[in-house]
Amino acid sequence: MIFTRKWWRAALIRALKTVAQAAVGLIPAAATIAQVDWKTVVGCSLLAGLVSLLSSLAGLPEVS
Repeated sequence: MIFTRKWWRAALIRALKTVAQAAVGLIPAAATIAQVDWKTVVGCSLLAGLVSLLSSLAGLPEVS
C-alpha cells in the first residue's frame, strides 16, 4: 500500500541515497574541489532524488 508512513519512510530513504550517489558521482568531474560547479551538482542530485520518489510510486520491495 502506498502513501502510508512506512512507504514514505522507505521512499525518502531511497531518495536520499540517490541524491548522495548522484552528488558523489558528479563531484569528480572537476580537477579540484574549487572547480566543482556546485549549482549543477545540487540541481542534478535533487532531480535524481525526485526521479527516485516518482519511481517509488511503481512500488517498493521493502513495503509489502
